[in-house]
Amino acid sequence: MDALNYFAMSWLSPELLALTALGTFLGIYVGAIPGLSVTMAVSILISFTFSWDVNNALCLMVGVYMGGVYGGSRTAILLNIPGAPSAIATALDGYPLAKKGLAGEAIGLSTVMSVVGGFIGILVLALAAPSIADFAITFQPRDYMMLGILGIMLVGSLSGSSLAKGIFAGAFGLLIGTVGLDPMTADERFTFGIIELWDGINPVAVMIGLFGISEALHQLQHMDKAVIKQKISRIIPRLSDVKKYLPLSVRTSFIGVIVGALPGTGGDIAALMAYDHAKRSTKEPDVAFGEGAKEGLIAPESANNAAVGGAYIPMLTLGIPGDAVTAVFIGALFIHGLNPGPLLMVEQPHMFWFTVGNLTLANIFILIFGLTGIKLFSKIVECPKGILIPLIFLLSIVGAYAINNAITDVWWMLAFGVFGYFMRLYGFPVGPVILGVILSALTDENWRRAILTERGSVIDLFAHMFTSPLSVVLLMTIVLILVTKTPLWSKVIKPKCFPNAS
Repeated sequence: MDALNYFAMSWLSPELLALTALGTFLGIYVGAIPGLSVTMAVSILISFTFSWDVNNALCLMVGVYMGGVYGGSRTAILLNIPGAPSAIATALDGYPLAKKGLAGEAIGLSTVMSVVGGFIGILVLALAAPSIADFAITFQPRDYMMLGILGIMLVGSLSGSSLAKGIFAGAFGLLIGTVGLDPMTADERFTFGIIELWDGINPVAVMIGLFGISEALHQLQHMDKAVIKQKISRIIPRLSDVKKYLPLSVRTSFIGVIVGALPGTGGDIAALMAYDHAKRSTKEPDVAFGEGAKEGLIAPESANNAAVGGAYIPMLTLGIPGDAVTAVFIGALFIHGLNPGPLLMVEQPHMFWFTVGNLTLANIFILIFGLTGIKLFSKIVECPKGILIPLIFLLSIVGAYAINNAITDVWWMLAFGVFGYFMRLYGFPVGPVILGVILSALTDENWRRAILTERGSVIDLFAHMFTSPLSVVLLMTIVLILVTKTPLWSKVIKPKCFPNAS
């Protein structure tokens, strides 16, 4: 009974209810603006709310977090500019839907399935937090390394018609991600003596350039093309569509929860893995993936919202952040005199149930705010290209500068925009580049940690992979995915073993 009272605390207090609503509304539009990250917004809020009551502060920050994760899909669908890395996969099929005049339907469907994913993440947090936290803590550096490699294998799902071009793009992204000071030894890598490169190249600047600027440059070639009028007659998805895509949403939501619960991963990796799962498990999509498949929109949106609940699991039960935002939340809890971790569950269990209730409330507000204002928001796509293209440039420049308030990020963003334009021109996909940049740190750092634990012996590292069931499963998954990409699989094994597979 006490748990229920704490769960409903933010629902029954007008002040806490209003703060959660305000935070969610602001989070949606902060998440929609490239460069204004949720981590940045929550960090700023700490400085404003450190003197507040802890419940009031958490309500506002939780709302911004939940709303921000969802908000990145808006500009991804409308402008092909992901508002956050977790919306990269959303743009792959969301933007083609907008180009067909179905922006309203795409946003409505993504909103509902995002909320489904959010609820599943919160439900798992409430029912299985200690068990999943115990599972997450068993991951060794070698397992995180293999998780990064597994993510890199997703390059096949983002490569379009040419796997070779996708592999090249992914490898280039990995190279970009290693620029800067070595995380272990502080040695310079690919800096060429330039001090400005010591901090590396910001992934968000790369993302904005490759998606936003390259798209604007591409559109310059089609200035005479008629503007596509968006069909906004139906925003709330059909019940038949919800039933059809609900199993996929549930499956990818669980992928999001599990990946989100692994410290240092987050919604971006969860969304990419969910997109790959959707592409592999959908036998006969109505539209090809990359050309407006609804499955390619639903899977990443369900996963990245479910990853929020997953990220809270290690934070509340172990005191280990699941992603960058929950790392900021740990700081906020310390400021307010709380100690996240096992002692929090014992000494202040009410805070756990208050957080679960507050996340649930914020998820409901996502549904309310996400399904309103779509007609006005979708007018962006109907703007004449003479207005829309400068607007894309303006948003991209402001977003890149807002990352670190540094003009260097703007130059990098413009450079990668031009590079992305030529990649598109010659048929190279830009998605794998971002994938490589995002996963490079996870793979590189954990490779170094893993090899250090084995005292530099690569043989011992591979030998110990077979001593842990978790490592064996990850290794076998990597091998299986690699085999399915070979000509032998498509020409011999698949027809023989799966004669009815399409």
